[in-house]
Amino acid sequence: MKSLIAFVLTALVLAAPAARAALNVLACEPEWMALTQELAGDLAEVSTATTALQDPHRIQARPSLLAKARRADLLVCSGAELESGWLPLLHREAGNGRIQPGQPGYFEAARFVRLIDRPAVLDRAMGDIHAAGNPHLHLDPRNVARVADALAKRLSELDAANAARYAARHADFQQRWSAAIARWEQQASGLRGVAVVAHHKNMNYLADWLGLTVVGELEPKPGMEPTASHLAGLLEVLKATPAWMVLRAAYEPPKASEWLASRASIPAVELPYTVGGSAGAKDLFGLFDDTLNRLLQAAP
Repeated sequence: MKSLIAFVLTALVLAAPAARAALNVLACEPEWMALTQELAGDLAEVSTATTALQDPHRIQARPSLLAKARRADLLVCSGAELESGWLPLLHREAGNGRIQPGQPGYFEAARFVRLIDRPAVLDRAMGDIHAAGNPHLHLDPRNVARVADALAKRLSELDAANAARYAARHADFQQRWSAAIARWEQQASGLRGVAVVAHHKNMNYLADWLGLTVVGELEPKPGMEPTASHLAGLLEVLKATPAWMVLRAAYEPPKASEWLASRASIPAVELPYTVGGSAGAKDLFGLFDDTLNRLLQAAP
């Protein structure tokens, strides 16, 4: 009889439907999807609006993305105008009051860190500038830690019944993340002062963290495609101020960086930029592991 009861109970457990995730989260970028997964685990169903091979400034709010936004309990974005080209349309067309600006279901990472590159003058003739500062904040892992504190709190507020589980996952993540930052900084100590050229200002937080010196950018102005005349001028600059490598994100076209690198006789280095940008960048830890490996391989 006991065996029969045990068999029946086991069958009932296996036949029971899987528990539904408490929250449905839509992240604007892969890095915030990865961070939410670290903090929420199976408590949240998480998807992303963009991939590592898309420029986060410019995507289309397709019907599939609108459908995700309509279901979302929480929308996690970088903010600081990174998504200004498409997020207002998403907010308007999704018709989801939970994720509108000012509501608990809308989270901007930029609100919780110190932004760099804040323009002294706002003039669109200067290119694609952001009034609040540089929005590519996730490439400094110290910023990721600050955002994690705020995001864990927001998850707990939206799903109070599971607050203790969010807190436990947050503490575990921060312990592992702190240890990883210490390891990365030790590995990268030799990169301090190394001169680089970048495609766009999306590498500035990485450079600020590691002590890299950005001596030029492939874009004549932020958001503008590299031009032949600008690249030729930059090549002349490098004769007086040599750089050790040319950096670009996985979503950026390689032609300009390869042109400059070949003529300056320095390596062109593709960095994953975000989770999914390379085979090694499968999560946040892999993103920085792979980024540092690529930089160290190209360094003097």
